[in-house]
Amino acid sequence: FDTNQPLRERIQAEYSCPAYSTAEELFASHELDGVYIFSSNQEGADLALKALNRGLPVMIEKPMAANFAQAEQMLETARAQGVCLMVNWPFAWWPQMQHAVNSALAGEIGKLWQVRYRAAHAGPKELGCSDYFCEWLFDPARNGGGAMMDYCCYGCVLASCLMGIPESILASGGAYRTEPLGVEDNAIIVMNYPEGMATAEGSWSQVGKLTAYATAMYGSKGTYIVEPQKKGRLMLATADQPEGAEVKVQCPVLSLQTATEHFAHCVRTGEIPWGLCAPETSLEAQRILEAGMQQLKS
Repeated sequence: FDTNQPLRERIQAEYSCPAYSTAEELFASHELDGVYIFSSNQEGADLALKALNRGLPVMIEKPMAANFAQAEQMLETARAQGVCLMVNWPFAWWPQMQHAVNSALAGEIGKLWQVRYRAAHAGPKELGCSDYFCEWLFDPARNGGGAMMDYCCYGCVLASCLMGIPESILASGGAYRTEPLGVEDNAIIVMNYPEGMATAEGSWSQVGKLTAYATAMYGSKGTYIVEPQKKGRLMLATADQPEGAEVKVQCPVLSLQTATEHFAHCVRTGEIPWGLCAPETSLEAQRILEAGMQQLKS
């Protein structure tokens, strides 16, 4: 379903399927096996709760919700209903990211002491985002923030998965574009751990692609650089190979190749979503994001 009539007409034309104007119409018209939610962070969380309370498995787009309270309620409801709740993070399906995360968690680059991720582009409109998308993306109530919520979330979930809950965080950001959007367009969150740190950067004003979507994992025995997108390389530097060398990465099993395959697998088997997409991991990322937004407002 979609509240926008032009989008309903478009999906009907492209996929020859019925489209409804309310969630209630959809629920009443079909016996559903699961629900995909692609909406604003605020409304998406509300829709997730409607589906979860009906006992329906849910896959929702990152970050999870517009605020921590919504995210926490979603997880509590999923547990009470005994159904799958999965958060889709687009970078979770990069084979090299899966390899690096699993390797780092297994201790193959030693004790992790820093994780870094930067998500950046020239701006949502410059990227080609639709007016429907930008309408809520630039609304701090519906999004939960601006670039911090939209893009720092990636580094926060990666840190939560690899390093756990930070002891404290520091956040900074602001509106630095020549044409302000009404929300912060650049932000950074530094997460402090007992024996390490992590950084999450987000930008809606970067010119070019250099450094964008690059991941770094620093361990006591090695350093991983995860190049972006599914065709990106995984590079490993060690004391013996300080310049770094490419790591051969195997193609993931089918159930880890796409969000749809993984969600269907979890619904069929009862398995919990893998690391980055587990709701517990996203909940902790949401906690960090909320603390960061509070610091920006203070």
